[in-house]
Amino acid sequence: MSSSTVEPTLPPPDRTTPDRTTPEPPPREAHLARPPHHAPAARRPWSRLADLAGLVDAHALVLLRATVGIVFVGFGVLKLFPSASPAEQLAVDAATKMTLGLVPETVLLLSLAALETAIGIGLVVGRRLLRPALVAFFLHMGGVFSTLVILPDAMWQPHSPAPTMEGQYVVKNVVLVAVCLVVAANEWGRRPRPRRRTA
Repeated sequence: MSSSTVEPTLPPPDRTTPDRTTPEPPPREAHLARPPHHAPAARRPWSRLADLAGLVDAHALVLLRATVGIVFVGFGVLKLFPSASPAEQLAVDAATKMTLGLVPETVLLLSLAALETAIGIGLVVGRRLLRPALVAFFLHMGGVFSTLVILPDAMWQPHSPAPTMEGQYVVKNVVLVAVCLVVAANEWGRRPRPRRRTA
């Protein structure tokens, strides 16, 4: 008598259950939330501009005083050479009136050249030279703007409130005054560092 064994048949796999061996496709929301490949490249120029703006903002005061200092050094050095500065005769005439003609013109011109150069160096270098340079700058600007009053024929057009070319040369210094006011406000507005107590 022979016996035959029948192997049990397994039911076919259910297609409704996901196969764990195959990766699932990403959800539609994740695919839509993923930024396009060209987005970082499109924002790169703006990020560079933002970095540059941040760098300028962090060093704004140094940039302001250094540029004004360079301008002063340039104008001061020009006065060391005869007829090299367009404002040479104007500065000499104004200084001569202020000193009542008691100081020779050559001495006045060299003194102005030395003063402007020293102010420029103090602004560029900063540190301990900054405060004396700012004081000298504002005193010098007081003399510069006084030419609008003591030299009216050279500063203002006849029968008109408009300034001449020389007058415009003086009036534009309001920009330098505004810059140094900002630098001075920051310099004198800082709290002094506390001194260390010595035993």
